[in-house]
Amino acid sequence: MGLEKQAKTLNRNQIEMINTYLGAKRNGIRNQVIFLMSARAGLRAKEIANITWPMVTDANGELGDFINLTNIASKGKSGRIIPINKQLKSKLSELYIHEKSYYRHDISSRIVRTERTDATSAQAIVNMFQRWYSDLGLIGCSSHSGRRTFITNAAKKISTVGGSLRDVQFLAGHTSLQTTQRYIEGDSEARMKVVDLI
Repeated sequence: MGLEKQAKTLNRNQIEMINTYLGAKRNGIRNQVIFLMSARAGLRAKEIANITWPMVTDANGELGDFINLTNIASKGKSGRIIPINKQLKSKLSELYIHEKSYYRHDISSRIVRTERTDATSAQAIVNMFQRWYSDLGLIGCSSHSGRRTFITNAAKKISTVGGSLRDVQFLAGHTSLQTTQRYIEGDSEARMKVVDLI
């Protein structure tokens, strides 16, 4: 995949701007969860559409600390276990409380519902991202922008916690390390600094 065809990554200010914008709209909490599952967990549109509450809750039905993404919900055999980011967990918790009070029965459905159905499609998720980024004037961003941002940020920080690019590859659900590397946005300033350290 050529660089010119890749979705743009998001900086910290853009992530907060998008999150604030979504929170003020109709279905705000649900939409924030959709966005944060992309930017803070690196999920694909298909995975966001297919993830269910049992994949984020424990045996007692309480919100857990991990996304246990199954192969069925993912692309091919790229199911994986992803620790839940604090910001995402907070919004998931709000949505979970709402869903439990609204539906009043055991929650075993998909996390992302529409007003008409108990599920949605990957294409609907892609369309949501396209509309949000267009409304905010974020040119070159797509449903893959959050995923690329997550992978890039994880790659930059993984060595500070004793990990490697293999760990980022696992979090991304890629079978090949080369695929993960193609997702990572380069940093020209970091390249300049590292040369002086050699």
